Amino acid sequence: MVGVGSVHVHAVALGWMNTIRWTTMPRMLKRRITQREIAKHVGVSTASVSMILAGKSLSRFSDETIDRVHTACRELGYQLKAPKRNRNIVLIVCPSVINPYFATIIQGMEMEAKEQGLETVVFTTYWDVEKERSACEFAKDPMVGGVIFAMIPQQPDLVRQLNETVPVVAVGDKQNEVGLDTVDVNNFNAGVLVARHLLELGHRKIAYLSTSLNSEHSARVRRYDGLKAQIDRFGQSASLSLFTAEIPSSTELNTVDIEHRTGRSLAKECIAKDPGVTAMVAINDMVAYGVIDGIKESGFSIPGDYSVCGFDNIYPSAFDGVALTSIEHFIVQGGKSALRLLCDKMDGKQSRALENSAVIRIEYQTRLIVRSSSGEPRHW
Repeated sequence: MVGVGSVHVHAVALGWMNTIRWTTMPRMLKRRITQREIAKHVGVSTASVSMILAGKSLSRFSDETIDRVHTACRELGYQLKAPKRNRNIVLIVCPSVINPYFATIIQGMEMEAKEQGLETVVFTTYWDVEKERSACEFAKDPMVGGVIFAMIPQQPDLVRQLNETVPVVAVGDKQNEVGLDTVDVNNFNAGVLVARHLLELGHRKIAYLSTSLNSEHSARVRRYDGLKAQIDRFGQSASLSLFTAEIPSSTELNTVDIEHRTGRSLAKECIAKDPGVTAMVAINDMVAYGVIDGIKESGFSIPGDYSVCGFDNIYPSAFDGVALTSIEHFIVQGGKSALRLLCDKMDGKQSRALENSAVIRIEYQTRLIVRSSSGEPRHW
């Protein structure tokens, strides 16, 4: 493990690689499809197919012709002869861009992409597994040089399979054994830091408010785990309540302010059902903004009646009118690191440096940013 400032790099051997079984059964040799056959199928010249697949002089061809060539390649099973893919385009897969966390990490990736002379395409999934599957299919287009998931994929097996032919990097949780090169956030430790802060202030009844909390959202679960572990460690005088709302992917897509709405409704539910709570911890800053509004709409003050904390430290959290206590994840730097890591894979540097059974992990240390949304508990 090499430490550089707040960054740690890990090389981790993957146990799942050992489950591969070799067989002595003869394999059928599949005939290689040629560019001449692709050209005949589409109705263009072989030279045109060659230029389109190489990403050269694309302005000479219509979008329809380019799409038809790539579609024919997929349908006929054409394989590029060179193992190195075209580096022109990086596909960024993320749940949405309405949350400044994802918008910021994407901008970090695009800052680095410009330095590397690359273009980016953003594919949003809204936590829909079918859309994630579509993103993986799109990534097989020869124009795509590599893929970054701005979250832990919901279908890791599918993405690991994609990673066998297309370089893939993910941004996710340290504890998630996804089997991919990742830029990690220690969400468990983030939860510990928030819990420790509130306990030191004197809070003993704390609530965790979250959107969908399940195995497909490991970061949310790990933040809860960190909170609970620290509170349990304090003793029986402290407790953690849980309030969640299941959000379907269709709602994620069709409701722009879903996180704010969810935070507001969960805060009101918490006030009604668990009046002893003095501090509310939201799954992220966007939900925390809704929590703040829900508390104020219920006639209470912050932090006089309720302390509020979030995660991600997105830029509006520093505004004077918000002043939210939150966890810093170094989002821009993480986005840049993910793009640099992907470039190393696209250039073949990683494969020369590591065995095939290892992955790279870059971890950014979390840091608590204390602002005026948290204070000592009320004394009614």
